[in-house]
Amino acid sequence: MLPRFRHLLVPLDFSPKNMAALDIAFEIAEVNAARVTLLHVIERIDEAAEDQESDAFYERLRQRADAELESRCQRFVEAGLSAEYKVRFGKRAEEIVQFVIERDVDLVVLSSHPIDQGEPVRSVATISYQVSVFAPCPVLLVK
Repeated sequence: MLPRFRHLLVPLDFSPKNMAALDIAFEIAEVNAARVTLLHVIERIDEAAEDQESDAFYERLRQRADAELESRCQRFVEAGLSAEYKVRFGKRAEEIVQFVIERDVDLVVLSSHPIDQGEPVRSVATISYQVSVFAPCPVLLVK
């Protein structure tokens, strides 16, 4: 039987809640012998205000993201799984969905949070909810 999922995408923001998504992605990747891509999207505050100082700031963010992703990717590599990491700039939900389309991702494993019953509208405006609606593949929201 062919594996159901061949390419997993795990978007990360480097918060502690990401660990649960990474653990589940690792298990799914092992069972399916899937390749895994860890993705971090850096949002620019103001695209029009690019100068040397802001370029240096975003370059430092990219370098930090590379180091964080490389560290988290190591677990997959040590287990013999195919894994890579990418850093992109742009709107987070848009970049994640675009990556899914461009790279033929089969499953997105994404950290989420429980819906706040007091403010349900605010809860559905999250990145994870947007990705779950617009991604053309299954999305596993890890709470």
